[in-house]
Amino acid sequence: MAYVLGFDKIDKESLPIVGGKNASLGEMLKSGIRVPPGFAITTESYLELITSAGIADEIQNILAHVNPDSVPSLDHSSEQIQTLIMHAAMPSEIRRSIAINYENLCDMCSLDDLPVAVRSSATAEDLPNASFAGQQDTYLWVRGLAQVIHMAQKCWASLFTARAIGYRAKMNFPHDKVLISVGVQKMVNSRTSGVMFTLNPLNGDPSRVVVEGSWGFGEAVVSGAVTPDKFVVDKVCFEINERIISAKTIECIFQPGKGVVHSDVDATRQTQPSMNDKELIELVQIAKRIEDHYGRPMDIEWAIDHDLLFPENVFIVQSRPETVWSQKPKQSVLGNKSGYELLMEKALSQIKISN
Repeated sequence: MAYVLGFDKIDKESLPIVGGKNASLGEMLKSGIRVPPGFAITTESYLELITSAGIADEIQNILAHVNPDSVPSLDHSSEQIQTLIMHAAMPSEIRRSIAINYENLCDMCSLDDLPVAVRSSATAEDLPNASFAGQQDTYLWVRGLAQVIHMAQKCWASLFTARAIGYRAKMNFPHDKVLISVGVQKMVNSRTSGVMFTLNPLNGDPSRVVVEGSWGFGEAVVSGAVTPDKFVVDKVCFEINERIISAKTIECIFQPGKGVVHSDVDATRQTQPSMNDKELIELVQIAKRIEDHYGRPMDIEWAIDHDLLFPENVFIVQSRPETVWSQKPKQSVLGNKSGYELLMEKALSQIKISN
């Protein structure tokens, strides 16, 4: 029974035991994409916790009586289940496995109490007819074994937020069919971070990569707390077709004694580009490699480390299939005309000859 697996030991086939987010990180690492090192606390660990604590049946009983159309009912059920999970004793073998892997990660990075991101990774994320992504918790800049274990348990508990319970009920998705893993990943000391799409999310144009970025950790961009810079880049010739530099007034950063906070950006940096052109093109090239590897349009989260030199400072921290345009019938982005129709229009158009 595997309670913990390094990212280098997992890939897309590992989804049932490490969840979608962790499986994608392992898959990218295997294909040579620069991913911060880390490990996955598997779904076996979650199942062992609720089984050894004797709360599995109690959780199902609470869920059986929840009214998904009642906010108070959802909130009450969520509070009951999360309390059960947080009060459950972590089995000693799981604790030992997490300790060994965290210590190894600290040694690899030559830093005691290495800051890590602790991220939930559910087994039902971005399904064709439903998207469970973003419903569970993520914790940034977690340091020390005790905090890693505590935040992992909070991630497990977040499988039963009121929002998650209500969504599964609405989608008629059995609660016991969704399991949860936790990813523990070296924290990127992000100077800049954001998201990118291997098509234009406004019109579905597959010939463009759209990159959005802002100062600090990516949570400010993902949550919509800041309007990011936006770049539209041609996939073939890497020409920058569009460049919009926004006034980035806040950034998500770590402050000693305060933790991860939203901080005001000084006026001189607000309208400066959040990345240079070399970093932008590096991101686009990586995006193409990820899309080629998966064979479909992708939605990617990235970070540029403040402390490292280019190009080793550019990291991918998450990748998932694009789920909006990918579900639509394939149509030409040029007026819904076929290649033959466009060719005939060009052939029959009048040619002007200057005297």
